[in-house]
Amino acid sequence: MRRFKLGNMKNKTSDYEFTVVVPVYNEAPNIARIEQAFDDFLPISVRHTCVLFVNDGSVDESLSLIRNICASKPDYYYISFEHNAGLSAALKAGIDWCQSPYVGYIDADLQTSPRDFNQLLAYISNHELVSGIRTGRKDSFGKRLQSKIANSFRRWMTGDTAQDTGCPLKVMHTDYAQRVPFFNGMHRFLPALFGLLGGRFMQVPVQHFPRVAGVSKFHLSNRLIGPFVDCFVFRWMRSRFLNYTVGENNLCEPDSE
Repeated sequence: MRRFKLGNMKNKTSDYEFTVVVPVYNEAPNIARIEQAFDDFLPISVRHTCVLFVNDGSVDESLSLIRNICASKPDYYYISFEHNAGLSAALKAGIDWCQSPYVGYIDADLQTSPRDFNQLLAYISNHELVSGIRTGRKDSFGKRLQSKIANSFRRWMTGDTAQDTGCPLKVMHTDYAQRVPFFNGMHRFLPALFGLLGGRFMQVPVQHFPRVAGVSKFHLSNRLIGPFVDCFVFRWMRSRFLNYTVGENNLCEPDSE
């Protein structure tokens, strides 16, 4: 089987200003909806945009459906894991393979809308990370309560100001995102992780919709218990994080006027 290495190899996302990463794990019932949502969004995007599916080792028909879309239409691309690795790994892979100046993220369940990317992109020139805040959430009371508890605990532990770090609608400067230290569960800590790098962060209200197809991959342990544990991982990592700026060197020739 062929193995791919990034290295300095140029890929098609370099032809775009903005790449939207869509992690997919057993979302076959939603693939046609995703295709339609982006068919509607791409022509009105304020940045020249492409879609990058990351198939996270799906065992249903997701990969076959994604291949068909990418083979029949421009602006749609995919990479596929050999086995399930989780949301954080899928998000990291999408960011690592992105070569456009900006990279975004949306969940495959479409509980947020690609159209709201334009609201986030309006601020991306002056902020390294722009994240949505879900308004009028359509989740159950139990899910909202778990998220509220997890968000409050995370803010207390990390000191970030994100009101809704779990919102699956984000836009980032690709060069910053590729420098972020990733770990399992890191998708909940992007504002705090960008803060370690000195990145500026902004939040923008976005729409939220109920899941209408497929099955949620989140439950008590990975919505509440997991984030509690990950907060301690972040605190440990933050105390040992290295971030430096070179002020002078003799390796590079100064630019000539």
